[in-house]
Amino acid sequence: MRFAILTQYYPPEMGAPQARLSELAARFVERGHEVVVLTAMPNYPRGKIFPGYGGLLRREEQAGVRIVRTTIFPTKRVGMLPRLSNYFSFVGASMLFGAFTLPKIDYLMTESPPLFLGISGYVLSRLKGTRLIFNVADLWPQSAIELGVVRDGFALRTALALEAFCYRKAWLVSGQNRGILDDIRRRFPDVPTHHLSNGVDPELFHPGVESRRQQFGLGRDDECIVLYAGLHGLAQGLSQMLEAAARLRDVAGLRFAFVGDGPQKEHLKAKAAEMNLDNVSFFDPQPRELMPHLLASADISIACLERSMIGAVPSKIYEAMGAGCPVVLAAEGEPADIVRQSGCGLTVPSGDVEGIAAAIRRLAAHPDERQAFGEQGRRAAIERYHRGKIVNTFINRLENALP
Repeated sequence: MRFAILTQYYPPEMGAPQARLSELAARFVERGHEVVVLTAMPNYPRGKIFPGYGGLLRREEQAGVRIVRTTIFPTKRVGMLPRLSNYFSFVGASMLFGAFTLPKIDYLMTESPPLFLGISGYVLSRLKGTRLIFNVADLWPQSAIELGVVRDGFALRTALALEAFCYRKAWLVSGQNRGILDDIRRRFPDVPTHHLSNGVDPELFHPGVESRRQQFGLGRDDECIVLYAGLHGLAQGLSQMLEAAARLRDVAGLRFAFVGDGPQKEHLKAKAAEMNLDNVSFFDPQPRELMPHLLASADISIACLERSMIGAVPSKIYEAMGAGCPVVLAAEGEPADIVRQSGCGLTVPSGDVEGIAAAIRRLAAHPDERQAFGEQGRRAAIERYHRGKIVNTFINRLENALP
């Protein structure tokens, strides 16, 4: 089987889509299939092309996966015009260069968001005469509406029309969680779908991984480290975690570590300084291969959303499960259901700062409870969220559909 992935985001960039898609590609190669990835020059979330990259086109290979990288307009600005320039620069470049660099393929999986990449995915699928799989990692424009980024008008109507077009033209629409698929099935009942759940590699993330707390500079061995590792963006709502940290200054030996980057990071650092939070530290992003060691260095993993949104499930929940690290989640809906059903930690509603502080205080004071949550999460990671099993089911479906 010859399988292609069209995505704006891919390693060496850090982030949930990058990790998920690179592991998906690796699983296909392990099963003996050919994989090519059409992506952009790495630039996210710094808004600058990474050192060693640049130009119009670059070809490389990683662990048997062929990668074609095209030019893109990089930006870290969150305004509408810079973001649209960023998205459409890759839409155009991927169509142009993909037309002659992509080989004959059986399937083309296009990753959304950005939703606009569906334009390139559709055009390339027609040019190559292949089946289009439209993979929805986040519901757009619904998420943008809920965040207040897009309001009623021509732009929203256009986005909704593009969304419908992508779903209806796809041979298969895959979704990362139940909320996404339930919404798509309700609005487009005739569209074929597949639950390509997020998950974790429990052989990579596990409780036996070496802690490197001193190497990372997270804190002393006798401190309780509360870790957030991931994107510092608007949707994550990390200000509520700073508010919780302010309420926990009286807890001796408790330290918050925020690891990562994103458009909200400088704002968060300024706010922490303004609040004189001496129990909060910020760190640069870490390479993907160090993430298991980072989680092994933490006592509590935190995940949060600014507000509950359909289909929004923080992927860091699964990695914490695999690592046996207890979770404090500030979110409702499907993410909270996952945490409660797996027994991997405590949940509070988004924005409930007092509840967040109380949950962290409770776990900081009870290491036996942290251990119990960690063990239950680890068991759920193996039984329900093992990425290898999830991807193998997907590959089986594609293999069986070939002539």
